[in-house]
Amino acid sequence: MNTIVPQSLTFRKMHGAGNDFVILDSRGREAVTTPALALALGDRHRGVGFDQLAELRDCADADLALDFWNADGTMAGACGNATRCVAWAVMRESGRDRLTIRTERGLLTAVRQDGQVWVNMGAPLLDWQSVPLSGPQDLQHLPLPGDPAAVGMGNPHCVFVVDDAETVALETLGPRYEHDPLFPQRTNVEFVSLLGQDHLRMRVWERGAGVTLACGSGACAVAVATARRGLTGRRVTMDLDGGTLIADWRDDGVWLTGPVADVFTATLGADFPATP
Repeated sequence: MNTIVPQSLTFRKMHGAGNDFVILDSRGREAVTTPALALALGDRHRGVGFDQLAELRDCADADLALDFWNADGTMAGACGNATRCVAWAVMRESGRDRLTIRTERGLLTAVRQDGQVWVNMGAPLLDWQSVPLSGPQDLQHLPLPGDPAAVGMGNPHCVFVVDDAETVALETLGPRYEHDPLFPQRTNVEFVSLLGQDHLRMRVWERGAGVTLACGSGACAVAVATARRGLTGRRVTMDLDGGTLIADWRDDGVWLTGPVADVFTATLGADFPATP
């Protein structure tokens, strides 16, 4: 089992509004992450623990490329908070205020303004094939209890507007909708309630990770879904369990910002991964 771990693997732990990540920098070398390694690192008891893992790679047409992995060993197409964290770290080390980042989602732009890092997560995907769904549907009103909306942000999202997000049985409803046949690639599930003008309370269940304290691509999807229903404007502040995120749906895409924390840098021990 130890063969899944490169010798002396150094990693960085970061979080964005409590959404926590292991960051691997593989620029200048071959990428190292495999499903087995992601599973081992993601174990919060025998590994490091994370909501997602982000691996930096060299890229010919961007400043860097990013791959995302869930704690269950599957890959994710987009991760807004991890992208913000990586952009913040690279900007701090390089002194730059603008980066281009290649992800499965496409070519993303990150900029630093007034001490905050914003990432353009791209235009929302608003047709059933791109979300994707299992067949043609009205994305504004899916045929599921609670009348959710669907939005694609490089990964699928199912957004419920409820009277009080605090009272939602997230641990029960999240996995139920994540695996609904309507979503052939599973889905992230968001529950939101209105707190005020352009101000929402948001809770989230992420596919492959479960309940998380925040979700950046989810915040972008929520901003799009509530704006399309006329409940908010296109710039929305969202209070999540781990902090506050702002999503701004502009003509060129959905921009995301929020807090970032650099927790620690470490090297895996020789005994990793420990067997049960």
